[in-house]
Amino acid sequence: MKTAQDQGNVIPAVARGERSIGTILIHAGRLTLENAERILHLQREQGLRFGDAAIQLGLLTQADVDFALARQFDYPYLIRGESKVAECVVNAYAPFSPQGQTFSALRSQLMLRWFDNEPARKALAVISAGRGEGRSYVAANLAVSFSQLGQKTLLIDADMRNPSQHMLFGVDNRNGLSAALAGRAGLESVIHHVPGLLGLSVLPAGATPPNPLELLARPLFPQLIVDLAQQFDVILIDTPSTSEYADAQTIAVRAGAALIVARKNATRMWRVQGISDSVSHASATVIGTVLNDF
Repeated sequence: MKTAQDQGNVIPAVARGERSIGTILIHAGRLTLENAERILHLQREQGLRFGDAAIQLGLLTQADVDFALARQFDYPYLIRGESKVAECVVNAYAPFSPQGQTFSALRSQLMLRWFDNEPARKALAVISAGRGEGRSYVAANLAVSFSQLGQKTLLIDADMRNPSQHMLFGVDNRNGLSAALAGRAGLESVIHHVPGLLGLSVLPAGATPPNPLELLARPLFPQLIVDLAQQFDVILIDTPSTSEYADAQTIAVRAGAALIVARKNATRMWRVQGISDSVSHASATVIGTVLNDF
């Protein structure tokens, strides 16, 4: 068996999916081999689980154990301070928190109501009436949540007027959707894989064009979605606010469905109803409304 050098000792290199919690934490630099042996001794002596024994000895925290379990079961998340991803993308850092579990529940509803293996049901536009209602925040966290489920996920920032996803995920925005729609760049050159989040990719908005709505109305945009549906299981599309621009309705029609985001104590219900009616009249499916309280 091959070996890997760590903490000044030679330890076995274990195949992915076969690694113990101790091995994962040693490779991550969170546990020394000497302390792992102390934990194993107490584990055998008292019949404890490895994590419980480690916490009892004060050698690991619950966060360390959760970190190892997530990697053991291919449920990746990031460590604060060690990634370019913004900390408001809570599912990237704390998927087991109350906020993270809220997005997991929303993900389950979307899986039941819309997403399946059909290419025509792989894209979803995330829309809202105005700015500041949490549309980009919801889209970002949902994208992470789907990728943690093992779905190959793409987040497209189609808000070419006020883009934000490149800042949330720390990716280059010099080229993006606008360049692809203008025929100036291929998709492979503008899609970014997010380090540390297996299966998640981001297509940023790119440089702001003078004609966003016209670019989205071109036949190239729906063809782009069709092509991407061959590569990804889930495609989430962030959009401009509907109260300012008509882009979101066009995007929802191209995607086939929309999820409406409203902010508690801020969004007027008549605006939500108006969005729902306009999207439905344009022959797109309204999956539901999310009340953002964060």
